[in-house]
Amino acid sequence: MPDSDLIKLYSGRILALAADIPHAGRLEAPMATARRRSPLCGSTVTVDLDIADGRVARFGQEVKACALGQASAAILGGAVLGRTRAELEAALEGLRAMLKGDGPVPAAPFDGLEVLTPARAYRNRHASILLAFEATVDALKTAEATACA
Repeated sequence: MPDSDLIKLYSGRILALAADIPHAGRLEAPMATARRRSPLCGSTVTVDLDIADGRVARFGQEVKACALGQASAAILGGAVLGRTRAELEAALEGLRAMLKGDGPVPAAPFDGLEVLTPARAYRNRHASILLAFEATVDALKTAEATACA
């Protein structure tokens, strides 16, 4: 990857997001926890959450990823509270489509993911970018199953 491409990929905005991830850290006694790991790069995200009335009520995330994965987690963390599983699944699918290059930027409140459009060309970075969203959807499924049991 040429240096100019790296500079575009790791923009100041991405680095700023990576430096300030909302809801960083683990929750005490969460309803559900999910961990996702990218086998390609070793990035990991662990998500803890609680739900109330089908919406995310408490959220914590431990992110050990590259700046792109951290930026994605920051955008998620800024919008996750009050969201339903359907909303988060739609954001995840929208992010996947955006990264493949055939989809638009996900709708608000996840439209900040636009900052990651330069990563489309770098498939080896996609898994890290998706981790926080995947772990959140996994945790929501577990929380919903627990709440119904």
